[in-house]
Amino acid sequence: MKVFITKQIPQAGLDLLQEAGISYTIAATTLSQQELIAQVKQYDALLSAGFVKADAAFLEACRHLKVVSLFSVGYDTVDIAAATRLGIPVGNTPGVLSRATADTAFLLMLAVSRKAFYNYHKILDGKWKEFEPVADLGTELYGKTLGVFGLGKIGFEMAKKCRAAFDMNIIYHNRSHNETAEAELKARYVSMEELLAQSDVLSVHANFSPETKELFNKEAFSQMKPGSIFINTARGGLHNEAALKEALENKIIWGAGLDVTNPEPMAPDNPLLRMPNVCVLPHIGSATKETRDAMAIMAAKNVIAGLEGERLPTIVNADVYQ
Repeated sequence: MKVFITKQIPQAGLDLLQEAGISYTIAATTLSQQELIAQVKQYDALLSAGFVKADAAFLEACRHLKVVSLFSVGYDTVDIAAATRLGIPVGNTPGVLSRATADTAFLLMLAVSRKAFYNYHKILDGKWKEFEPVADLGTELYGKTLGVFGLGKIGFEMAKKCRAAFDMNIIYHNRSHNETAEAELKARYVSMEELLAQSDVLSVHANFSPETKELFNKEAFSQMKPGSIFINTARGGLHNEAALKEALENKIIWGAGLDVTNPEPMAPDNPLLRMPNVCVLPHIGSATKETRDAMAIMAAKNVIAGLEGERLPTIVNADVYQ
């Protein structure tokens, strides 16, 4: 059995594959979809690290695959309905990156609140001069309201940190109630309209889908507080970047912290990178050794299970087994 891996992953996952007697090939460069199809036709499994678009056409061409294992929690790059129809189980890596990604959201929130990236660049640009009592003032987070859009595992970790560090009030909007968060964090379920209107910090942790595509647009930003901070560590496609820029320029909202952008990667001349109240990171939410090792192990276990004809430990399309 052979697996094709689209990018280098941590050795912890490769070791598991070797121990299971599965040979692997790691792509030497980024491949086009057609190039990837040509390669994958020679393999039994695909371990996809990065934004490889496995749409219906790709899956039809690679319908021989016994498993597609994603090196991510999100699975919006895969046509899940097509994979299920073709009998291809799809696995992802949930849970293991919740803390690391929430750490990144917390980092961005704090950095935005104190204009940290902007002030750092002032030093590099030789603009650190005399003390000015009213210059570059940030905003404090103590006792403010954190709004979470998508209070799953990552959102819960973010809310827990904000509650413990700044005694923030927690409100959230989900498809369903999170009873654990309500009991442990006194989180309060609100409508989408209330979430936008009441949040001092609005942190996005939802899955990307056709329903959530650019949900945070001009209309949504217009309903937020003038002093609010928008944080997105989920998927860039959840916000409209032009609308975000306009909202910041017109002081409709106060600041923004992004680990994901729309489009991605962000162009180095993007005006958002020069705004005092904006902090942008290059999609490093899960980028710790511990987390990436755990993701590699989970992705490898999904490959092994798929090639051995067993149920994937973390299956996205459970209906495939019916």
